[in-house]
Amino acid sequence: MHSLDDKYPFLMKYFNSGVSSQNRQISHCILFYGSDIQAQYDLALKIARMLNCTGDHTENCQCLNCKWIREHNHPAVLTISKVDNKPQGDTSKNVISIEQARMIKNDLLVTSEYHRVLIFCDKDKDGNLQGLNQQNFQSDAANALLKTFEEPPSKTTFFFLTKDKTDVITTVVSRAQCFYVPSMKDEDKDFSLVKDSMDGYLELERGEVLDFNDKILNLARENEPELVFTQMQNYIEAILKSNLDNMALKVKLIEDLKAIETAKKEYRLNMNIQTIIETLSFKLIL
Repeated sequence: MHSLDDKYPFLMKYFNSGVSSQNRQISHCILFYGSDIQAQYDLALKIARMLNCTGDHTENCQCLNCKWIREHNHPAVLTISKVDNKPQGDTSKNVISIEQARMIKNDLLVTSEYHRVLIFCDKDKDGNLQGLNQQNFQSDAANALLKTFEEPPSKTTFFFLTKDKTDVITTVVSRAQCFYVPSMKDEDKDFSLVKDSMDGYLELERGEVLDFNDKILNLARENEPELVFTQMQNYIEAILKSNLDNMALKVKLIEDLKAIETAKKEYRLNMNIQTIIETLSFKLIL
């Protein structure tokens, strides 16, 4: 099994450098986004270990803090979700509540010997990690914590895990340093349906956009459109994994992934598929 340092060398180099610097120069609000919420959570826990380790700072460090974090028992490293760390008497079941926000604010007033790490995410009914959105992390609870996010106590770091930055209230996003976390799952991500249409799309000229549009539209009419969009994302993610060190290309590919995710959302809202794909094609072909 590959370590997080192997899977995400750029991210881990950045956080290792920040944590080991004299003033621990990492943001106190960090937003991870991408399809693999578990990977985001694992990264947040890894950084929590880096911030709290009192041992040899190795992957298998056996200091008490590292052991606690691995066992999900650390008193200052908390998961905040609609089912985790709710105050007594809080009967809300579908949201991170205002009562939780108030509890967090009060808890942070008490000084701690540890570096506190609060990981905001969602969970499904089976306890599987899910991303934040504006249904499970609504504006009332988020706004109740904005001042805390903006000016937290010392030695406090907040993580927000989500599939897309647009799923989180903008006032939270604006206070966070945002990092795209590509999925490194080993399962085969099929893009055979769209490969011929997508091959070379990055080199297409503006004048070729209508031909590209026609190819994708035909695929969407012959197949389930959401399957076409997913395979387009799989195709782009495959390119992204092979070019993580190419920052200019990485930025372009991430924007393309976001554009396709927007197209998915528009399709679910029953917007006209021809209009959706025409808009998407012009976004992909710069």
